[in-house]
Amino acid sequence: MLKLALLAMGSFPFHADEAVVGLMARHILQGRWPAFFYGQAYMGSLDASLVALAFRLIGESVGAIRAVQILLYGGTILTTVWLARSVSANPALPIVAGTLMAVPTVNVTLYTTVSLGGYGEALLIGNLLLLLGLKASRPPQRIWLFAVWAGLAGLGFWGFGLTLVYSVPSGILLIRTLGRLPGRQALGRAALMIGCGLAGAWPWIWSVGTRGAAAFVSELMGSAIVGSSPAALLPYLGAHALNFLLFGSTVMFGLRPPWEIRWLAWPLLPVAVVFWLAALGLAAGVLWRDRPLNSTRWLLAGVAVCVVLGFWLTPFGADPSGRYFLPLAVPLAICGAELVVWLGRQTSVSLAVAGLAGVVGFNLWGTVDSALRNPPGISTQFGPDTVINAEDVRALIPALETLGEQRGYTNYWVAYPLAFLSGEQLIFVPQLPYHRDLRYTPRDDRYPPYNGMVESSQRVAYITSLQPELDRAIRAGLIENGVSWRETTLGALRIFYHLSDRVSPARLELPADGPPPG
Repeated sequence: MLKLALLAMGSFPFHADEAVVGLMARHILQGRWPAFFYGQAYMGSLDASLVALAFRLIGESVGAIRAVQILLYGGTILTTVWLARSVSANPALPIVAGTLMAVPTVNVTLYTTVSLGGYGEALLIGNLLLLLGLKASRPPQRIWLFAVWAGLAGLGFWGFGLTLVYSVPSGILLIRTLGRLPGRQALGRAALMIGCGLAGAWPWIWSVGTRGAAAFVSELMGSAIVGSSPAALLPYLGAHALNFLLFGSTVMFGLRPPWEIRWLAWPLLPVAVVFWLAALGLAAGVLWRDRPLNSTRWLLAGVAVCVVLGFWLTPFGADPSGRYFLPLAVPLAICGAELVVWLGRQTSVSLAVAGLAGVVGFNLWGTVDSALRNPPGISTQFGPDTVINAEDVRALIPALETLGEQRGYTNYWVAYPLAFLSGEQLIFVPQLPYHRDLRYTPRDDRYPPYNGMVESSQRVAYITSLQPELDRAIRAGLIENGVSWRETTLGALRIFYHLSDRVSPARLELPADGPPPG
């Protein structure tokens, strides 16, 4: 209900990454199934395949993309409740954990409502991996549980490598379980797991076999943002630690929105800080004294350790936006629930209810406050250069039709929403920079077939997002090539149209390459 209310308010701008998912889903229904997210080699097309199913059932729309995410997150809440039940027999614990997941921080609300290609699937698959691992580790260790876990681990690895933070700790638990079984049983289950894991990951394996492993492995390890951190080891580790402690933690606990430095719901902020510090302290103490060992608590701790180490040691630590901390939402919700139950048992039910109400109220206040500040709304865009008003892009469709322009060049944040919303009638390839300093990376140009459509067009237009330096460069290039043109503005966008000759960005000598956006 919270997500539906926020969507009704128009709180989530439709952005380019989400448009790419929608375009992929449309192409899947047309018989063109890609193994990976367009322009990337580390995120599979699982999300786009699910969106394609939604398109088939309820029609193509932005709402259908978000409906998939809402259903996935509903599954994540339900499986979190199941995980909490395995922590303790206290009936309040799963209810409180589910409540904390139902009204989460702004960061969790954002990435489980809009699609970036696989975060919703990663959270649900991760919870299922933990539940299956726990079930398989307990007598009678049914063989089908090992098979389903392995198949799901392989599927998750292809869908999004982030699921490794779940499959590593739960896989270790299963290996320990196999070590306690008789030899033939252990070997049989191990062989079955290998086969099912390979079957689940077959799109990844097929792609590696046909295109080589280098690109897939390097992107899985964060090659897309290599260079954003210091080169020397100690400064590299220090920068990532700072990103985690200063920027990551404040997003993780909902103290600020991921797209800007601004405190949220500041009257309740001290309540949230004290609550989460107390929850983490209680969780650490429980783990220290955990005898006999509670497998669920240790699995959740393993997830947290994998997230922190992955962020600290890999290039992904240069991105403190908050998306890579999503797997911590479930361990935190269960830690918070344990604190509420402990308060109710050790102090008073009133204090426990007040603590829960304070944190849920803090999350809700911060979310609504972010939703009402629109633009930017609850946004995945962080740099000011990437913030394009979604309504301006929608208004482009009738404007370009009136001007008689259907093909041309623009930047990443305009190109793909325009293509999706226009039913791919308006194709403008992202070969222009969106950074004010005119940095550009060819990675922005994600779908090569569009290039052929633009190159075969007899006329092209240019669309920029009010970038004075780029506008001047385009004008200078047109003059240099003896091309006349007209131009107009539409909100925060500028359109160069009715060019007397077809010219490409290369002929205008516009930036064609550069470092990836930081």
